[in-house]
Amino acid sequence: MKRILALAQKVDWYLAAPIIVLLCFSLAELYSISLGQGGASLSLFYKQLAFVIIGLVVFFVFALSDFHHLYSYANYLYLAAIVLLVAVLIFGQTINGTKGWFGFFGLGLQPVELVKVILIIGLAKYFSKISVASRPFKHFAVSGIFTVLLLILVVVQPDLGSAALLFGIWVIFLIATDFPRKYLLLIAFSLFLILGLAWQFAFKDYQRERLATYLKPSASSTNYNVKQAIIAVGAGGFLGRGLGFGSQSQLKFLPEAKTDFIFAVIAEELGLVGVAVVFACFVMILFRLISSLPKSRNYFGSLLIVGGAGLIFMEMFINIGMNMGVLPVIGLPLPFVSYGGSALVGHLALAGIMHSVSRRASSKR
Repeated sequence: MKRILALAQKVDWYLAAPIIVLLCFSLAELYSISLGQGGASLSLFYKQLAFVIIGLVVFFVFALSDFHHLYSYANYLYLAAIVLLVAVLIFGQTINGTKGWFGFFGLGLQPVELVKVILIIGLAKYFSKISVASRPFKHFAVSGIFTVLLLILVVVQPDLGSAALLFGIWVIFLIATDFPRKYLLLIAFSLFLILGLAWQFAFKDYQRERLATYLKPSASSTNYNVKQAIIAVGAGGFLGRGLGFGSQSQLKFLPEAKTDFIFAVIAEELGLVGVAVVFACFVMILFRLISSLPKSRNYFGSLLIVGGAGLIFMEMFINIGMNMGVLPVIGLPLPFVSYGGSALVGHLALAGIMHSVSRRASSKR
């Protein structure tokens, strides 16, 4: 018991507590969704519960370890990411049109969720050991090549949502390391050109439909999904309809309720109060991470927090925007809440790494 208490005192509960609250929201809503979809076995709930337990173990292992070891293994992790993405294209399973999962005993492992964490570690190592001001074009090109290699393998699956996040992670590092503005303008121009070419030659019909629905809402299947999510968000009122009583999710009007649109389920069943708690948890997590940056004396560690916090913010912002109809549907999870073992364990591993940086920064005050 003394050893457990000693370990508990090393945990930054200002960071860990809101993560645990979000995990509780996830389990509560998946329990509700499982009941509403006639799942007497509650298989979704039990699978997520197992991943929550595994993910928390991973979180505390990384949180109480020394993040400096990741610096030494960053190159090997990057090679592992390449191998995983190539292997999933050869041996992976296709789900919802994307060949991005390994199947193990009825469970799916999505390697791109691990790749996101690996890219953050790799870019943090690279930018922590160079001076951008000395040769900006070289460092722009090298870091871009590292990112694009992974991005191309993800686009081929195709998983455009995850590819956009990998690209976003790179842009966050460029901004954080104070690259000249002309490089960011070059990225914006290139992105516009690539999207135009992709629309003509690479996008599949359902991907064009998603973007077309966002730019010009019309009577399409994708627009139906967004409309149902908006209805669910608006139907919850102040206190919500109660767990298990959300008509949109329980009567199966809301598509992908357990993944893409779980925020809409929370809004309908737990109302404005539930949504406010979810927002508060994310604000606490991001504030705690950002507030630790001035205390950190390790540039590698600071960049890990910048990349990790940036990824969590992007996923949260895009997912909630999808649910409210202000952003196109690109199939991204709500961190720590959406159903999915790979994403959950990946997010908790990343949170544990950032906790390790934050804890060591705070202990040096």
